[in-house]
Amino acid sequence: MPTINENFLKLEKNYLFINIAKKVNAYIAAHPEADIIRMGIGDVTQPIAKCVVEAMKKGADEMGVKETFKGYEDSGAGYDFLRKAVSGYYKSFGVDIPASDIRINDGAKSDCGNIVDIFGNDNTVLITDPAYPVYVDTNLMNGRKVIYADSNEENGFAAMPDENVKCDIIYLCSPNNPTGSVYTKEQLKTWIDYAKKNSAVIIYDAAYEAFITEKDVPRSIFAVEGAKECAIEMCSLSKTAGFTGMRCGYTVVPHELTVKASDGTEVSLAQLWGRREGSKFNGVSYPVQCAAAAVFTPEGLKEIRENIEYYQRNAKVIADTFDELGIKYTGGKNSPYIWLKCPDGMGSWEFFDFLLEKANVVGTPGEGFGKNGEGWFRLTAFGDKDRTVEAMGRIRDLLKK
Repeated sequence: MPTINENFLKLEKNYLFINIAKKVNAYIAAHPEADIIRMGIGDVTQPIAKCVVEAMKKGADEMGVKETFKGYEDSGAGYDFLRKAVSGYYKSFGVDIPASDIRINDGAKSDCGNIVDIFGNDNTVLITDPAYPVYVDTNLMNGRKVIYADSNEENGFAAMPDENVKCDIIYLCSPNNPTGSVYTKEQLKTWIDYAKKNSAVIIYDAAYEAFITEKDVPRSIFAVEGAKECAIEMCSLSKTAGFTGMRCGYTVVPHELTVKASDGTEVSLAQLWGRREGSKFNGVSYPVQCAAAAVFTPEGLKEIRENIEYYQRNAKVIADTFDELGIKYTGGKNSPYIWLKCPDGMGSWEFFDFLLEKANVVGTPGEGFGKNGEGWFRLTAFGDKDRTVEAMGRIRDLLKK
């Protein structure tokens, strides 16, 4: 009889958003007349840029012609035309990343979970709490020791390292999901210095970099001195360009990043990651990579900027409402997420039920992202403009009472 990986038994039985869906579906079954506005899951609503769709169509057409048909991509890292486009995108905001350090993936979530394959299970992993559940769950699945750095109201939900705490792998996310908080360049330098002092590796999730508006907030950790010797960066086109239904992103593993094996030899993490991907991943489809490359053209960047600004206006509507109500929050300025303090001392799930039942608005309970999320709540700006305005009107009327 096969045995199971009993580390899975340490996880919550259901993923956070499955629990939310069950609650919402049960409410709809009991109240079929309810007009539910969903502001919980961070899925986009604006269509993909026209030039991106046209590039995907062209790529699909090429697959139907013998002379332009594409099978396996030789390197497994993504087509050169897309890796060069990503490299050029980095250069546009002052960061030099060679195409050879970039690997194309089917979305940042996959690589966030899979990157742990190249690290030993005896590593201690430091994760800021609250956190995107994938960081925690994928390490618990492998039996690693997970410790936490507290992000809370006192530090603006931007945890900083404790010099007395030792770890091997560090997860950082800026702009942060779920809290919308960001790290400044100075704060990231502190984390980089801490990682180098401890010979640790930072896994940096930059999925929301395109939403950054403030100059002292880096769009890449590699904009900070020393990062290439200690960090891996993951980026996504899901929110930047509406690829949630297409799946494409990229991971940067700098050639400068090495670790010591047990025999003392220096080992390239880029080489290990390439070997892992070669064994377990056959790459992203050619038409999707064609579409992704179009994102980084002048026309593509112009069109996706219009969508991002649409969501940023939604974020302002949400933030303005909580300013009016005097409710504390983070996010909304450099992020599509607004992380608010539940009113009247309510717990996260208590406020979830309150909003669902009294306003027919769905958000995400902060408790689902970790212990420091209790008493906090996440709303997303990815919805339709008119529905966002309607939702905030409902919330304003409810909380004014």
